[in-house]
Amino acid sequence: MKEYWTSLASLLGVLAFFQSLLQVLFPPELRFASLKLFNRVFNAFSTYCYFDITEIDGVNTNELYNAVQLYLSSSVSISGSRLSLTRALNSSAITFGLTNNDTIFDTFNGATVHWEHVVTQRQAQTFSWRPLPEEKRGFTLRIRKKDKSLILDSYLDYIMEKANDIRRRNQDRLLYTNSRGGSLDSRGHPWESVPFKHPSTFDTLAMDPAKKKQIMEDLMDFAHGQAFYQKTGRAWKRGYLLYGPPGTGKSSMIAAMANYLGYDIYDLELTEVHTNSELRKLLMKTTSKSIIVIEDIDCSINLSNRKKSTIAGRSSYYDPSSDIRSGSGCNGGSGGGGGEEGGNSITLSGLLNFTDGLWSCCGSERIFVFTTNHIEKLDPALLRSGRMDMHIFMSYCSYPSLKILLKNYLEYGEDDIEDVILKELENTIDDAEMTPADISEVLIKNRRYKKKAVYELVGELKKRAEKLKNHHVEEEEEEQEKRALDSPKEGYVSEEEEEEEKCKKREEDSEELTGKIKI
Repeated sequence: MKEYWTSLASLLGVLAFFQSLLQVLFPPELRFASLKLFNRVFNAFSTYCYFDITEIDGVNTNELYNAVQLYLSSSVSISGSRLSLTRALNSSAITFGLTNNDTIFDTFNGATVHWEHVVTQRQAQTFSWRPLPEEKRGFTLRIRKKDKSLILDSYLDYIMEKANDIRRRNQDRLLYTNSRGGSLDSRGHPWESVPFKHPSTFDTLAMDPAKKKQIMEDLMDFAHGQAFYQKTGRAWKRGYLLYGPPGTGKSSMIAAMANYLGYDIYDLELTEVHTNSELRKLLMKTTSKSIIVIEDIDCSINLSNRKKSTIAGRSSYYDPSSDIRSGSGCNGGSGGGGGEEGGNSITLSGLLNFTDGLWSCCGSERIFVFTTNHIEKLDPALLRSGRMDMHIFMSYCSYPSLKILLKNYLEYGEDDIEDVILKELENTIDDAEMTPADISEVLIKNRRYKKKAVYELVGELKKRAEKLKNHHVEEEEEEQEKRALDSPKEGYVSEEEEEEEKCKKREEDSEELTGKIKI
């Protein structure tokens, strides 16, 4: 036993001698240079290159790390049986991600990439104003050298774009409104927000299916049209005008658009905006991928048709900087004092620049939506393309719209209703001129008794149609009476006609006398 320990001590002594000899012959600088040379030779013959994306860059969070994590969570090809589940603040969806040292393969434009989630313990905490996590996390990206330019130029930008899209769709949408009197909130923002929970979708919207399909295709073309707008030199925005009688679903259409695209809504109250400069500041504080709404614009401020206003007279010249005072109702009204200091002094020029001027291009992917019950009251400058690109008439309920309402409220299809009743509904719906809101109220009131709801709806439609028919007959009779009263009585000759007859007689006598003289 003693000999064993003696031999072991001798061996350790020999190893220590050779280690000392190596340190003398090969100092740390030489060993480091040798290792560096070996890595260069290895990398020269290797077909792969590696990139590290750490969670924290210095003391700041690396946005690319968060984007990669969110992007990879949308993939279903993650290997391994252990995944991490997360739900972010204000998010309506649960996402999964890679756990420690898990891997995933992805493809982009024919190139295959390999991701590895590397998690190690942090060696020591350095002094920092923000404590660092105990674990050091990051992603290692392995790609082929021939794909380096493709990955660095396009793939990472693609990841950032997809991550933003996933983040927006997972988060709860918000409904903003401008603060009363232009005041700022605690964070210095002019907009106040609440969660947007409106359930309206294009599936539940009572509208002709062909028109709905056209609107949905237009919205999707806009959302995916960044390259098109850049190529054509146009600002990435679009305007919609919703007009029609009250109760035809204009607000529901806006909610359906927001839910379809996943956009936030900014409900702009013009009566709370005092100046054009304040209007511009509100626009600058809106985010991209949003819908900016001005409802009942004909009631907010006086934007009457300039052509009609110049018929009475004073001048046909129009000064676009003339004041447009804030109105107290749908017919406009006398607003507060003018100028930039007191009262509302928003001008039509300021509103036009808000929707189609240089300041409207300070963000991207925005939709402007105006609603009105009286399109004829609006100035034509607001209605032209580039400001309001698509005019959508929200009409009275039609037969295709009625079928959607029956499905929504009663879960009735065409096969669930008698053919005779369907025929009566189809024949009376257009003549009744009932709005979707009116029909919805009849169905909601009797939703527990579905057959009763249908029969009561048929009776209401007939009643409305008969009432409108009698109203039109009365209007026609009144118009005929008015024309009869305005027309001249039989045998009565007015002074103007008598004077005209005398002039004509004198001209004839003069011509006859002239003819006799010539003869």
